[in-house]
Amino acid sequence: MLRAILWGAAAGAAGTTALNAVTFLDMMARGRPPSRTPEESVQRMADKLGVQVPGDDEQRQSRISGAGSLLGTGTGLSVGCVYGFARSTGWQPSIPAASLANTAAAMSLTGFSLFTLKVSDPRRWGRSDWLSDLVPHLAYGVVTALSYAAMADRGL
Repeated sequence: MLRAILWGAAAGAAGTTALNAVTFLDMMARGRPPSRTPEESVQRMADKLGVQVPGDDEQRQSRISGAGSLLGTGTGLSVGCVYGFARSTGWQPSIPAASLANTAAAMSLTGFSLFTLKVSDPRRWGRSDWLSDLVPHLAYGVVTALSYAAMADRGL
């Protein structure tokens, strides 16, 4: 089981890299700025916990930005670990099914946190918003599934 969870974490890391790459390509292609939702999520969590992010304005913003990026990485690793755990229990989905499951899990976890922190309400998103979210998460799901399969096939 531990090996499967570690494979899942590694696969989730690969998937997170794919998600980031697709996101950055979208930013380049459309000339759009980066999303502020990770930073807003960190600030909302700090506010809810009554924690002040230390430093002057520039340092505080840098810390919040870094923490926001780490939240995304943590989400990708967590979903990968859960996927590895599920595989260790005997679940053997096809690559397309695993890709969709990983995509749905990552999108759900992210959307739920945005909603509960009152950063964004996915129920109010338009088509463009959903596509901007779906495409990178789909890259995450596919790369996570393929990476896990490659490790499992080789018995690393």
